[in-house]
Amino acid sequence: MASDEPQKSSVIVTSLIVVVSRFLVVINFSEKPYFLLHPVFGQCFSRNWMFSHSPHKAFKPHRGYLSIPNQEPLKLNCKVCSIVSSSGQMLGRKAGAEIDQSSCIWRMNSAPTRGFERDVGHRTDLRVVSHTSVPLLIQKPQHFFGQGNETVNVVWGPLRNMRQDGKGIVYNMLRQTVENYPHARIYITTEDRMNYCDTVFKQETGKDRIQSGSYLSTGWFTLILAMDMCKEIRVYVMINDTYCKSEGYRKVPYHYYEAGSRDECPEYLLHESAPYGGHRFITEKAVFAKWAKTNPIKFFSPEWQLL
Repeated sequence: MASDEPQKSSVIVTSLIVVVSRFLVVINFSEKPYFLLHPVFGQCFSRNWMFSHSPHKAFKPHRGYLSIPNQEPLKLNCKVCSIVSSSGQMLGRKAGAEIDQSSCIWRMNSAPTRGFERDVGHRTDLRVVSHTSVPLLIQKPQHFFGQGNETVNVVWGPLRNMRQDGKGIVYNMLRQTVENYPHARIYITTEDRMNYCDTVFKQETGKDRIQSGSYLSTGWFTLILAMDMCKEIRVYVMINDTYCKSEGYRKVPYHYYEAGSRDECPEYLLHESAPYGGHRFITEKAVFAKWAKTNPIKFFSPEWQLL
């Protein structure tokens, strides 16, 4: 019997290694939010841990974002990420030189740099794109996807537009773009990752996104991706959740590249109160401020006062 003891111990140790290894794989690749593991593992994870679960690792693959057409996970080497807002608040800030010093510069949708370099910088390393903005990029395919353009494009959208069975209108556009421009770097957000972003919205606001008639903004998807891929996040020029209620706020176009278009604050307030189909920009910014208290996120021009 004594000779069996070392064998039993070896079996136990091996079993524990297998269990722990499988758990780490689940943690590393699961698209489900980490707080859903609480019922199994008690309170060993704080709510904030879902965004700060491990140190930043260069080139760590993210399976929530897959390339077209090869389905390879997204890999980035970003230490300091500058997320450049599309807000009209960018105009006149002269933040371009500072933005250009970052190791990774992120922009959203079809936001241009040409003609606005002094305020928004020159380079674009990653672009997060809504399914609704894909046609705008395809109108200028050589500019956005042509030879020599190394920008990584991460596209998000609902399954009905992104399905890969031939019926996803936006996916079909992207697939054709890659065929026409083989060097284009285009990734799509997986269905699991989309559901994850919805779950985070409900966790943070107490509201179901669909039942509340809300549409998440590209900024929401951008911040969530950045918290997984960047060591430090610097956000330029984004107003906070109270700005539009302050006296004497600066009236600017909704987008810096759409002069004469609708004003930013009235647009935000309209969306916030819309019963259906509205982006909850103000609510999202309140959540961003909360995240900035426990994650390496800083807001510049204007700098946010986090209470």
